[in-house]
Amino acid sequence: MRYTSESVEQLVEEFAQLPGIGKKTALRLALFILKMPREKVGAFAQALINMKEKVRYCSVCSNITESDPCNVCSSPKRNRRVICVVEEPNDVMAIEKTNEFHGLYHVLGGALSPLDNIGPEDLKVKELLARITDDIEEIILAMNPNVEGETTTVYLSRLLKPLKVNVTRIARGLPIGGDLEFADEATLSRALEGRIAL
Repeated sequence: MRYTSESVEQLVEEFAQLPGIGKKTALRLALFILKMPREKVGAFAQALINMKEKVRYCSVCSNITESDPCNVCSSPKRNRRVICVVEEPNDVMAIEKTNEFHGLYHVLGGALSPLDNIGPEDLKVKELLARITDDIEEIILAMNPNVEGETTTVYLSRLLKPLKVNVTRIARGLPIGGDLEFADEATLSRALEGRIAL
């Protein structure tokens, strides 16, 4: 589709590259930004630049952060004997909203997906294994309740069993096929409380 403005067309193309944004939504967003005051557009653009310049991955848990190690890994108030393994940083944010979990995290950076050629070497599995010492009492596997998440849970549970660490998974209070980031706090709280041994 050709627009009357090359600048609008360029912005639509950029928005359309974002996940879940089609051409119609991209056009709506572009036109909304066109109506915004210049200073608001500048602040929006600066927020994007700041994020790209300041945000990095924690060298310990692979969560997103502006300081290394991140606030969770460096906090003396966290339970250092429990590690909750999740797929993505947005899963950490979802669990933190519940105020139910006070341990540490490990972000894999995705889930196993043979159809998409994503294997263990593409995830932060080696880094997880390196974190498991005699001090670690429990590893909670909190993968998304879909095929890829289930595959990852089974793979990790088999990998971790010989290490003599208690491996649990969050309870199935989450809908199959859903994502952790879209679950409400009450559902996530129940899922954390009702985790089961593998």
